Amino acid sequence: MSQSAFAVIDPAPTSAPTRRPRGITNPLARFLIVRFLLIFPTIFILVTLVFVLMRSIGDPITAALGGRLTAAQLAERISSAGYDRPILVQYFEYLGQIFTGNFGTAITDGRPVSELLVTYGSATLELASYAILVALVVGIPLGMIAAYFRDKWPDAVLRVAAILAYATPVFFAGLLLKLVFAVWLKVLPVAGRASIRTELQLTTLENPTGIYLIDAIRLGSPAAIADVLSHAVLPGLALGLLTAGIFMRLVRTNVIGSLSMDYVDSARSRGVSEFRLVRKHAYKPALIPIITVIGLQIALLLGGAVLTETTFEWKGLGFKLVEYLGARDFVAVQGIVVLLAVIVALTNFIVDIVAAIIDPRVRY
Repeated sequence: MSQSAFAVIDPAPTSAPTRRPRGITNPLARFLIVRFLLIFPTIFILVTLVFVLMRSIGDPITAALGGRLTAAQLAERISSAGYDRPILVQYFEYLGQIFTGNFGTAITDGRPVSELLVTYGSATLELASYAILVALVVGIPLGMIAAYFRDKWPDAVLRVAAILAYATPVFFAGLLLKLVFAVWLKVLPVAGRASIRTELQLTTLENPTGIYLIDAIRLGSPAAIADVLSHAVLPGLALGLLTAGIFMRLVRTNVIGSLSMDYVDSARSRGVSEFRLVRKHAYKPALIPIITVIGLQIALLLGGAVLTETTFEWKGLGFKLVEYLGARDFVAVQGIVVLLAVIVALTNFIVDIVAAIIDPRVRY
């Protein structure tokens, strides 16, 4: 026998130990961390742009009080407020103030801007909530109806209505609604968040939220709740129909796309009616883009809230923003605009979380 027959056979080389991949492997966690980190540069860029634009007009003291004070008084106020220092020094000081929650003090009335944001921000939040509710209740069902009657006359009518809803300026829609329901029909109040009597009742609450509907529910008065809701109908419709037109077209397009999928064709071949296909099978996938679009529409709603609040004398951030712009109080304007930018950034982050949880494709 050859020597090779008695050779010791070496064992198979052991495989190299597997290394655990570095970094975050969970796609959802990685997606959320990246989106959260993107909030900070977004807010930083927005704060910088607002600061530069406000300072390009001049110092806030001269803009707000010029012509009311003497040159010596203006110089004293400018120096005491620090607006005579280099612009970079003012900029970094302003950044430090924002991180501590200090948005400055309004020049015209001497109120801290952070106090204004808390007082009037709840009103804008309440109005935006009504508008989103109107957009969802109106836009989604009408979009499904348009998809069901696609390429027929109801579809054509609803598509034109969606375009009109989106293209009509908010203030013009508000004026039309006031003319019809408040002036002609006299069924709804013309302006305000509540009647004087209800507002006086709400002031008796301990630690009010500033959201009238919640405070009216806490008060336990059906009359106060009905009064608050009646005042919210017209401004909620004026602002909500703007977004409802977008939702309507988006739902229609996505439902029609879902109706051409294989699983829908399979259900159709089994004799499932077209109405049931739309209601049971096609509309759920069509709702996923709505969640993403809601985040994009927050900026549109907040912009529209400025005009809506002015039209209906709804005393929120938009109403105060117009008031301070008229007074050229750029310190208050700067604080309100920065807060609105932060709200938009945070809302989009929350919407991204919901979209990533519902639709795994968003995570990659």
